[in-house]
Formats: sequence, structure tokens, C-alpha cells
Amino acid sequence: MNTFRLRGGRVFDPANGIDGQIADICVRDGRIVELKPDESAGHEYDVSGMAVMAGGIDMHSHIGGGKVNLARMLMPEDHRLRTREAARNPLELASCGVCTPGTLATGYHYAEMGYTAAFEPAMIASNARHTHLEMGDTPVIDHGAYVMLGNDELFLRMLAQGTDFERIRDYVGWTINATKALGVKVVNPGGISAFKFNQRSLDVDEAHVHYDITPRQVLNVLARSLTDLGVPHPLHIHASNLGVPGNIESTLATIDALEGLPGHLTHIQFHSYGNEGPRKFSSAATRIADAVNANPNISIDVGQIMFGQTVTASGDIMKQVRQADFASPRKWIAGDIECDAGCGVVPFRYREQSYVNALQWTIGLELFLMVKNPWQITLTTDHPNGGPFTSYPHLIRLLMDKSFRDDQLARLHPDVAQQSPLGSMARELTLDEIAILTRAAPARLLGLRERGRLNAGAAADIAVYRENADREAMFTAPEYVFKDGELVARNGRIVATPAGGTHYVEPEFDRSIERTLEDFSDHHLAFNFRHAAIGRDELCSCCNGGRLLPAACGVHGDAPAGEPS
Repeated sequence: MNTFRLRGGRVFDPANGIDGQIADICVRDGRIVELKPDESAGHEYDVSGMAVMAGGIDMHSHIGGGKVNLARMLMPEDHRLRTREAARNPLELASCGVCTPGTLATGYHYAEMGYTAAFEPAMIASNARHTHLEMGDTPVIDHGAYVMLGNDELFLRMLAQGTDFERIRDYVGWTINATKALGVKVVNPGGISAFKFNQRSLDVDEAHVHYDITPRQVLNVLARSLTDLGVPHPLHIHASNLGVPGNIESTLATIDALEGLPGHLTHIQFHSYGNEGPRKFSSAATRIADAVNANPNISIDVGQIMFGQTVTASGDIMKQVRQADFASPRKWIAGDIECDAGCGVVPFRYREQSYVNALQWTIGLELFLMVKNPWQITLTTDHPNGGPFTSYPHLIRLLMDKSFRDDQLARLHPDVAQQSPLGSMARELTLDEIAILTRAAPARLLGLRERGRLNAGAAADIAVYRENADREAMFTAPEYVFKDGELVARNGRIVATPAGGTHYVEPEFDRSIERTLEDFSDHHLAFNFRHAAIGRDELCSCCNGGRLLPAACGVHGDAPAGEPS
């Protein structure tokens, strides 16, 4: 039996109400167990003076699928930068890139920072096999994906024709099962489809020119479907009008459309814009934070922008075509994906002296600091759209260190630095709050009952950080990282590369819906319906030897927002 003890660390386990308590963590065969203080363990690690947390969980990171590969191919110059560095560690096979790292480098860099899971938020149903194969090629970390619905032709047809809700719900259930998804993502509800009919915007209560349905209807039906099916993760919502000045109104209308049902608004920073002031572009972070604080059914991730070069990759082709004029360097890709959706890839550089970029930076930080309940917010950069995930340690320092934050604010475009309320915000997040934003809250929102926590019986995904007043240095290179009880990183360097597991759900649904799906496929799609669904055996081969990790379906809200589950 592989048994070891982490002795004397400061444990931060908010899922179990533990905030910096000195305690031992014991592990046997990949699980956390209880051992008596005098009971021997095969190996002991002295972690006194160090912070012990569950492994980090990134619930929104573009790490697999066609658009990610397009982003990698579009930026070969980015990949040349890391070739020599990757070659220094013989355990790390050649893989590189900063903005959109290759699959191997993605797994290495997450594990080196203490992260043990990351989730692809925009899997196209017709591209699900490729997405799972690509995530399976990403070492060390667990993974999963949310399947995109709400712009696919069959869903829109059913909604427009007034199909019974139960049949639409069964279609949603079938799609989740067939693609082995962990949840459902809706991108610009109805808007990607509307773009194909020459609409260049679609507000929440605006009618689709062809189907005569509104984004409000799309949102409500999808949210109801997931609640009925018992899918743990709420509808993952990329709202209408991303990046448009004044989109605060459509974001608030999106919350209203849910009618109290659970919903997760992703990369909320890009949807928190007013149109006030001489430039007609302003922060609406206060109104968004007030709405989140007043609605416990809502959770968000921020999509913080980080200054420097990145590449934006999104299913929101309506937005990406509009953004193409700002490409840096000057190249971009847009694609239509049959009857499913679309995608756009646009390189971009965020600049400190750009008024717009500086304002985006302050808006994200304002949201982090104004949302009262840390269980309703998770830490993301919408990798790679707001910045690469490797910038998380820098972001954590910004949230925990006001003087550092103020120094960074002083470097920005002067109008933003003078006008932003960020400088007056004294709040500094604690280690316990960071553990919620990066571990416990994502695990609860995704229904991962054995992750994001350190109690007996939980999976032994553990990160141990040496205390350092420089929080960026602290979170860049943890002392130890364990994945399912195996030491995978030491002092920020990879020491083992096991295969990660795949998280997914299998909700119950009425299989008679398959007759409708087969008829639609025969008449309108290129693939054979009999080959559409991914079975468990095939998923197993996709995951490169990693374990299958089905999450249980049940009732939303097993733990009230703000309380440990």
C-alpha cells in the first residue's frame, strides 16, 4: 500500500470549514484517510509552515477541440519561444507555447502550479471525439467538457415549432450522454445561428430573423432542462453582446431570463460594460456585483484580462468577426460548423496604455473584490481569451496584495487609473478565500464530490505551497503537488506524468427522442447517426489510460451558496 503523511501543515479546506488549522493529511492508495498520530506511514513529508490545499480546479479553460488547434496553428511564433525551456526536463516531451500551449505543455504547466483539473467550456457535439482525444493527450490533470447547445439547428427548430418541453429536455439529455459532457454551454444564445442569417447582433429579447425565437427563450428552456435532468453544473452561459459597451443591460436581462433557476455566467468581465462618460465605455462592475450578491442562484467566473500577447478563440463568431480588425498580429480565422455553431480565432495583445484594455483589467478586479460570497465566484482568465492560465499566480497576488495592486494600477492609462474605484478598495483576499475561488467552489459547482476538499475519503489531489509574502512566487512553484496520491511536481517542476481522468455525467432521458434525431441526421447532417454517441469503451480509449469519473446527477443546490458541501 502507498501510504504517506503530510505532517504539520496549515490546512486550508473551506469545503470542510478548515481555515489555516495545523493538521496532518494522510494518504493511502490515492485517497485521503484518517491515521492516528502514532500510526506509521510509509513516508512522511515535513510541511510545517507550508499551506496545504486541495489541487486547483480551473472550470473554464479552452484546452481541447478544433478552435484550440486553430489557435495553436495560427501562432507558430508563440510556440518557438518555449522549445528550449521544455527540453530541460527529460520527463516533459516536446510541447510548447505560451498563449495556447500544446496538450503536453498544458498538463505540465497546470500541475507545476498545483492544479489537478481543467475543463473545456465549449465542446461542439459534432467534434466531441476530437475534444476528448485532445484532452486525453493532456497529461496529469483531470478534465471534462461542456457541450454547446442553443445555436444548433435541431434545438432552434424544436423551440420555434413549439415542441413540448419534455422532448427538448430529452434532446438535451441525449446530447450530454452522447458527447460524454459534464454540462451544457450556451454561447451568445441564438446569436451564432442568427449571424448565419445576416443578423449582426441579437439582444436578449430580440427575435431571431429566421426562427422567430429570442435568446430569453433559449436560456430559460436550457436552464429548465438541466434542472429537470439533475445535471450538477448549472447552465454555463456566455451571454449576449460580449464586449459591447452598454452590455450590462443584456447581462442583467440574462439573469432575469433564468427566473430563479441556477445559472453560471462565464467570463463575466466581458459582459460588465456601461456606456457612460466621454468615451461611451465605462465599468458596470458595481451593478453586476449587486446582481450576483442579490441572486444566490447565480455563480460567475471572471475572465480576468492580463496584459500581453494572447489569442482569442471563441464559438461566438458574431463577436470574433467584429473583432478581426483589431487582430495583433494581423491574421485571423472564422469558420462555420455545419448545423452546430461557428468559431473565430483572433490574436490579440492587451496593452496597459490602452484605455479600453486598462478598463477591462480594473473591471475584472473590481468584480473579484465586490462579490461578497466567494462561493459564487471562481478564478479564470477564460484561457486564452483574457490571458494564459499560467498568469494565475500573478492574478492571485493582485487579489491578495493591495500595495502590489496599487502599483500596477498606477502604470495604466492615466484616465482609467484616476477614474477607477479600484484604488479605494482595501479588500485583500485571504488564503481561505483563494482556496474557495480556485478549489472548493469549482468542485461544488461541477458536482465533483471527491475533489476540491481534503476530508477522509476524498481523492488525494493536494498542493503544498511554501509560505511567501510574495504570493505570486508562492503560487508559481508549489513545494509538492500530488495527483491521486502520486507526487507529480516538486518545487514547480514535473516529476511524474500520469494520465488524468475524464469527468462526465449521464442523465436519464426518454430514448424515444432518438427517432427524431435519426430522422434529422438522415435529412440534414453529414454523419451517420448510428456513430454519433460515444460509448464508455471508446471514451476509455480517448482518455489515454486515464480513469472514467462519472458525476452523479441529482438536485441542484446540494449545498447552499456560501456554505461548505
